[in-house]
Amino acid sequence: MKTALVTGGCGFIGFELAKKLIEKGYDVDIIDNLSIGYEAKNPKVIGANFLGGDVRAMGNIKDKPHDFIFHLAALSRIQPSFEMPHLTFSINVDGTRQVIDYALRNKSKLIYSGSSSKHHNPELSPYAMSKHMGEEWIKMCKRAYELNAEIVRFYNVYGPGELVDSHMAAVIGIFRNQIKNNQPLTIFGNGEQRRDFTHVDDIVNGLIKIAESDKKHEDAWELGTGKNYSINEVARMFNKEVVHLPDVKGNYRETVRINNDAVDRLGWHPTDKLEQYIKNLN
Repeated sequence: MKTALVTGGCGFIGFELAKKLIEKGYDVDIIDNLSIGYEAKNPKVIGANFLGGDVRAMGNIKDKPHDFIFHLAALSRIQPSFEMPHLTFSINVDGTRQVIDYALRNKSKLIYSGSSSKHHNPELSPYAMSKHMGEEWIKMCKRAYELNAEIVRFYNVYGPGELVDSHMAAVIGIFRNQIKNNQPLTIFGNGEQRRDFTHVDDIVNGLIKIAESDKKHEDAWELGTGKNYSINEVARMFNKEVVHLPDVKGNYRETVRINNDAVDRLGWHPTDKLEQYIKNLN
């Protein structure tokens, strides 16, 4: 039986990944401090082993030679990182360093959740800088310490289980929460900024393909649909009143999958499910 450790395994992507791994017959351990995203998600219900813990205290986690470590634990939003730069650094940089040390010690293959913010100036937000630093530390450890690791960059993940009533919610979750509370949808800036939205099922499938493949990437695998929408277009899918607010720091003008390596080399085939997903919410 293959074994996997999922950090952030009670979060949005981590929980869906853990469920899929268990369906495939994996023995799954989960690390999560339950500070974000724990919305009645019980790892024991799906058959995972909940270790509790915190990626900033990996010394408290018993060594185990997992086949794969999926490192998803992070503060994953740009705007909150301006309010919490030190916590963002602690979790996203030092936490990643400790997970790397754990993977090296246990000779496990590490799959690191990077960010599409890599393609923009990392100096524009604490979040972007922290994810950039995580990538660079992994690349150094691959070369200097022969760490077995792959970097994966996500593009605006959405789907069942996404954060809704949380300060860490992404745009789809924010819109859903505003509708629930009979509020207009708020858009920062002119709304013409474009995002590549990727369904969580496609993300999970991509992560597992990357883990189970022997193929190596010299930079990072990119998990996005390759198509993007403006935030105005997304709001129109909800068919609700919209209010525009002043723009905010770190609000990139466009994200879209940069390379097709996951598609061409791994046979990963994402589909654009965004409009149908939103329709099914109503």
